[in-house]
Amino acid sequence: MEGVEALEAKPKILCLSSQVGGLPDWDDLRKTCDMVGVQTAVDALANLKENDFDGVLISTKYFEDPTRIGSLLQNEQVLEGMPDGVVMMDDANTILWANNCMTKWAGRDNIVGLNFYTSLSSPEILGPDFCPFHTALTSRKASGSTLRTEDNCYYQVHAAPVICGNLPPNHLIVTIRDVTEEVLQRQKLEAIHKAGIELADLTTEEVFNMEVEERIELLKSNILHYTKDLLKFDVIEIRLLDQGTGELVPLLSLGIDKQAAERELFAQAKNNGVTGFVASTGKSYLCEDTSIDPLYLEGFIGAKSSLTVPLMLHDQVIGSFNVESPEPQAFTESDLQFLEIFCRDLALALNTLELLVAQHANTAQASVEAIHSAVALPIDEVLNDAVKVMERYIGHDQEVVDRLRQIIRNGRDIKRVIQKVGERMAPAQAVPQSAQVEHRPKLRDVRVLVVDQDESVRSAAHALLERYGCIIETVSNAAEALSMTRPDLHGDSYDVILSDVHLPDMSGHQLYLRLKEVISPVPMILMTGFGYDPGHSIVKARQAGLLPNAILYKPFRLDQLLETVEMILTAYSDDDSPS
Repeated sequence: MEGVEALEAKPKILCLSSQVGGLPDWDDLRKTCDMVGVQTAVDALANLKENDFDGVLISTKYFEDPTRIGSLLQNEQVLEGMPDGVVMMDDANTILWANNCMTKWAGRDNIVGLNFYTSLSSPEILGPDFCPFHTALTSRKASGSTLRTEDNCYYQVHAAPVICGNLPPNHLIVTIRDVTEEVLQRQKLEAIHKAGIELADLTTEEVFNMEVEERIELLKSNILHYTKDLLKFDVIEIRLLDQGTGELVPLLSLGIDKQAAERELFAQAKNNGVTGFVASTGKSYLCEDTSIDPLYLEGFIGAKSSLTVPLMLHDQVIGSFNVESPEPQAFTESDLQFLEIFCRDLALALNTLELLVAQHANTAQASVEAIHSAVALPIDEVLNDAVKVMERYIGHDQEVVDRLRQIIRNGRDIKRVIQKVGERMAPAQAVPQSAQVEHRPKLRDVRVLVVDQDESVRSAAHALLERYGCIIETVSNAAEALSMTRPDLHGDSYDVILSDVHLPDMSGHQLYLRLKEVISPVPMILMTGFGYDPGHSIVKARQAGLLPNAILYKPFRLDQLLETVEMILTAYSDDDSPS
């Protein structure tokens, strides 16, 4: 009987037409087939998802290109195999069809018929479009947003309306991408950057009232806090390099065996463990299995893997940061990247607080200039790199641009904080006699950009002008100067621009002309050696509008530098200043 019933069963046909009853020979087909009619390709896919059909019938009378619809139906298997989620839904946000990936993310056997947001347990909409589906339907253009679920998963949705001629769209095709790892990585990166800033974030009152040992203990406490709570490392060891002896002096350890923590180590590639190798080469080292690694020396009993990163300042190793785990292969490339970023800020904090030689270093031995020189040029490089990256994203990704602007602001804030801390840390007797000059209020908070290929000139500009309260930033060529002076990048303008007449990529005159295209007036001072101006850059710049006295001959005296800068400030302080 079952065989007879199977023979008598009608084939089930899905019929795609705007008016099923208007099909030719509809009555004849109904006699021999079980017909299920739908009016849109979206409805067709939804039915194919839910039911088994023996065939699909597409009306050419109501569809100009039936092969296109057929291709869509055939490509259902492609959509099923995509690593991203795909759903089709109506104008009420009801899911008509969903691929396996989306169904899996929703954690249900079937989500057809559910509201899209309900299928993901009503996630929080983070923007930029807080009504992406409504926007796509009303504007007839694609829209998107980011969602965050209650279990802290992040999804990026892209909604595209299904357009049928001039009729208002009432269906959407939505793709969903899991960006959880990307978002969490970015959040962790931002948190690490913030933590690095806070390592040495001391008020002037704290610096004045705290002894050296107290500042050291506060820094060590901050390091432990961020290492455990942010980086999730439980076993750590930090050593500082004695530049004179090459010994790696223990500064801080957590979870390391006492004997290992007190072990004598030197910055040598052999016989000093991974720590000695990293300190001698300046390269990070990921030990995935301590039992077979020839460099590893046991830090604590039962350690199976370790990660060691050099502490670097000015491309020079000043120490090492080692973390260990009882699990093999416990550390990833992401852990390596995060620890390297953290260690860059840590090295700056250590140097700022003058802990590089020993825990009992005397801050009275350091001058304000020494502290400034330790941080000025590295932060200039960070600012310049951030501006270069920002240029590539202008007009393409506003979120990245805004984040980079914040990094630039943070970098400048770090430098200012360190300068103020350094001024309070260095007692009056440690300040060189040359710094004790008359009060020059006109130079306080003046923003100066120095453009010179010679690093010593850039360092000198920091050392000479910052003691009078100037805010100095430096670059090494004209291209970087043009990037730093673009007003749409980071919103800060310079009061004075000090430039060498002979830059590696163009002359001082050429730079002056380029700056005139974006700045009016251009508060430039040209620097040159005596008699060195083969391209007549100074003459040409004067003809183009450079002030007659805006020239410095290297090597210049401090009084000449200050007077020339003040002259530029005076000349361009009025609204009717020369252009």
